[in-house]
Amino acid sequence: MTRLTVNDRPVQFLMDGDTPLVWALRDAANLTGTKHGCGNGDCGACMVIIDGQAIRSCLVSLAEVEGRYVTTIEALSPDRSHPLQQAMVAEGAIQCGFCTPGIVMAGAALLSRDPAPDRAAIDDAIRNLCPCGAHPRIVRAFERASRSLRRREPAGDVPAPGIDPAEAARDVPAIAPGGPAMPSEENDE
Repeated sequence: MTRLTVNDRPVQFLMDGDTPLVWALRDAANLTGTKHGCGNGDCGACMVIIDGQAIRSCLVSLAEVEGRYVTTIEALSPDRSHPLQQAMVAEGAIQCGFCTPGIVMAGAALLSRDPAPDRAAIDDAIRNLCPCGAHPRIVRAFERASRSLRRREPAGDVPAPGIDPAEAARDVPAIAPGGPAMPSEENDE
């Protein structure tokens, strides 16, 4: 049994300790915003924040995150109002959307430790692959979110999404504050 905190909630997984974190999050916790892409750490679609650091969850086993704090895209901002999320929309940096959660998590980790990153720091943080070719717009979104965090300009003209977090929690119970406990049964697959 592996115990950790996921999105500010204590969780225990009754899965093999060698199970990649991405599969525990997606299959057992129903946190499907963390995408499984390449499975070998190249694409970054599975990026989560572990103890403040952006980490590819396909490369980390459950045993390695015992006792640690994991944040997924679902908890970054329940109403999708994080400045980077808003800036990604405002800059048109979202194409197919598959890589977006991983990019946003990488950027959120960067901006939390450095609210005014230079271009080199942004380029270093964006190790995610975007097959749609939106990289220049992603960089602009990071820069825009940085300016927003420093209150130099709004993140965008895009209003915060109108979905009520309680409504979203009905569809994805794992993100409900105080909602039902996350599943902890063994994964038979």
